[in-house]
Amino acid sequence: MARPRPTEFDKKKIVAENRRARFDYFIDQVFEAGIVLTGTEVKSLRFGEGSIAESYAEVKDEEIWLINSNVPEFSHGNRFNHEPKRPRKLLLKEREIAKMHGAVAREGMTLVPLSIYFNGRGRAKVELALAKGKKAHDKRETIKERDWKREQSRLLRQHG
Repeated sequence: MARPRPTEFDKKKIVAENRRARFDYFIDQVFEAGIVLTGTEVKSLRFGEGSIAESYAEVKDEEIWLINSNVPEFSHGNRFNHEPKRPRKLLLKEREIAKMHGAVAREGMTLVPLSIYFNGRGRAKVELALAKGKKAHDKRETIKERDWKREQSRLLRQHG
């Protein structure tokens, strides 16, 4: 029997996307996690600012933290403005944390954030993936496959 497709998350407004992650990693499993933010961080994200290009997640003391994500200071913030690159705690169920911790420790996998978005209820969420790094020859294969798909669609449009 075929493996059931994972349910897509209800993404209303995508703030930041890590497009390089799908090129650099084999994505195994995707999780939706809440993120602990301060008020000025939420306002900054609502304006569409933020980057997760160089960020990653790690397990520390039965908690998962998003490291090196950049949420710039809010322009109208005062002295209570936040630090742009501070570690942010991710909110997941204990079973999901245990699964991620086991995969990272035993199987040598990495926790990679794919996107930050606001869901239908207006909550900031992080799409987090368990991934395994690609080697150089795997990346070349991905490029070759992508170019062939582009060529295929071009040929179909011409002779369609």
